[in-house]
Amino acid sequence: MEKLVMDHLVKKSEEGSYYSLPFSVPEGVRSLTVRYSYPTGESIIDLGLEDGQGAFLGWSGSSRSSVTVGEFDATPGYLMEPVRPGTWHILVGAYHVRAGGVPVRYEISFEPEAPSWLFGDLHLHSDASDGQHDIQTLAKMAKGKGLDFLAITNHNNYSENLCLPHVPGLTLIPGVEWTHYRGHMNFLGILRPFSGSFVANDLAGMRAITRQARERGALVCVNHPKCNLCPYLWEDDESFQLVEVWNGPMRKVNRDGIAWWTELLRQGRRIPAVGGSDFHRDHSPVRLGNPVTAVYADSPGAADILDAVARGRSFITDSVRGVRLEMTCADQTFGAVISDAEASHSLTVSARRMPMGAVLQIVGSGGILARLRPKGGSLRETLEVRDTAFAYLLAGYPIPGGDIWPLAISNPIYFA
Repeated sequence: MEKLVMDHLVKKSEEGSYYSLPFSVPEGVRSLTVRYSYPTGESIIDLGLEDGQGAFLGWSGSSRSSVTVGEFDATPGYLMEPVRPGTWHILVGAYHVRAGGVPVRYEISFEPEAPSWLFGDLHLHSDASDGQHDIQTLAKMAKGKGLDFLAITNHNNYSENLCLPHVPGLTLIPGVEWTHYRGHMNFLGILRPFSGSFVANDLAGMRAITRQARERGALVCVNHPKCNLCPYLWEDDESFQLVEVWNGPMRKVNRDGIAWWTELLRQGRRIPAVGGSDFHRDHSPVRLGNPVTAVYADSPGAADILDAVARGRSFITDSVRGVRLEMTCADQTFGAVISDAEASHSLTVSARRMPMGAVLQIVGSGGILARLRPKGGSLRETLEVRDTAFAYLLAGYPIPGGDIWPLAISNPIYFA
C-alpha cells in the first residue's frame, strides 16, 4: 500500500486550539503509522488520533514524532484496536505557533493484512505454577528476545488464562500443561480446557479429559515424549494432535522424540511437530525462546497462530536468530498435501543462517532423500522426489553414524 503524505499549515490564529484533519484508511489494513515533522524551536504541535467511527484512540502530545495503532500492536498511550476502513482523523494540538504559521508534514503508512512468519515459544511456566516470573515479566523478556507470541502452560491450572494481559506486539496464547505421572500434554488455545479438576487415573480418564479439551477447541500436544523424568507412557497415539519434538536445549531425548514422531508419520499420522522451551526460571540450561516455533500465520492473533500450528505451516529452530527453513511444492509449503504419492514431485528447499559445517537433510518415509551442503551459510535447490509419503527438512551438524545434531526441523509436505 502506498504511503499517504499530507502537508498542513498550522496558522498563528489557531494557537491554543485543537482541531482535526481527515484522512482515508483503505480496506485490508492491519496497522497504520502516523509520522509528523515540523520546524521546532519556538513551535510545539501536539498529536492524537481518532478512528473512522470517531472513537478516540490516543494522545501523545509532542512527546512522539510517530505513533502506531492496530489490533495487535500500538504505541504506549494508544489503544490496540482493529483498523477499520473509513475516514480517520489526526488530532492537532496547536500549542505554540510561530508567527507566520508552522508547516507540518504528516506521513501515514499502512501495513496490509497478509500472512507472515511469526516466532514464539509454545511451552513455558509462570509463578502461577512452578515458574519464577509473573506473566508481565515473561512478556518483557519475550519481547526483548524478539518473540511474537507465548503460550502460558502452567501445570494443571488455567487461572491466569482468565486474565491474560494485552501486550502490544506480543500475542499471549492461553494454555494448560496437563501434568500426569504417565505423561504431560499441552492444551492450547482455550481458557478452560476441562471442567472439574484435572484428575484422571486410568487410560479411560485420560481419553475423557483430552476429548473434552478437543471438543472445546483446544489443540492437544504431547510434550517431551522421550524425557528421562516424565516420558509419554500412555498406550495411546491418537488422543493428541501435536508432538513437541524439541523441548528445551537440544539433547538425546529430543532426537529420540524426533525419531518417534517420524515413525508416527511413517504409520500414516499427519501430525505437526512443535517446539517449546519449557522455561521455568533463570540460571538454568533451559532458556526462554530456545527453541522457537516459527509459524506462517494469517495474522498475529492467537486463533490464526494456532490454526497455522494445527496445519503444520511451521518449522522449529533453536532461536529467533537460528536457521531459517523454506520448502515448497506446487506453490504450497509446510503442512500441504500434494496428490499422487507415487509420482515425481519437484521440491524447492532453502536454508539460511546455516553455520559452518552444518548440512540440510530432506527426510522421507523411506529415509534420507538428500543431504545438501550450503555455501556461505545458505542454500536454495530444486530436486525431484518420488515414492515417499512425506518430506521434511532437518538442518544440523553431522555426527558419527550418519545422524544429525539438529539446529532446525520443519514440518512435512505430504504426498497422498
